Amino acid sequence: MSDELIEKTKATGALYFRGIDGEKPFELWRAFDKDLGKELSLFITGKLYAREKIPHPTRQLVTVAVLTVLSRPEELKLHIQAALNVGCTSKEVAEVIFQTFTYGGIPTVNSALKVLRDVLIEKGQWPVVDE
Repeated sequence: MSDELIEKTKATGALYFRGIDGEKPFELWRAFDKDLGKELSLFITGKLYAREKIPHPTRQLVTVAVLTVLSRPEELKLHIQAALNVGCTSKEVAEVIFQTFTYGGIPTVNSALKVLRDVLIEKGQWPVVDE
């Protein structure tokens, strides 16, 4: 494990998850297995999320789409917050959620839009103002 990987993990984690309240996955992992939690964090955040093959906003919009179709609202909330942190707009996030209708159905879209609305309420950005 290099100092460079540790720093990259910290920087990417701060970019994605700054200002997010509540338990982060890393904290949950560590509570059960400190060493494995660290290894998972170094890989997921320091190697996968930190890759520069696609921009961070694109990576988070893809993640929002996948979590919507899989109907994973708790994880979706975290990644909607991360998407907003890396510069995605609420309109972009909503559009990605709507795009998943064909693949996940309207119940998953409705559930995901409720998660987005809850995040925006928490951030004081609801209702969304049309541009």
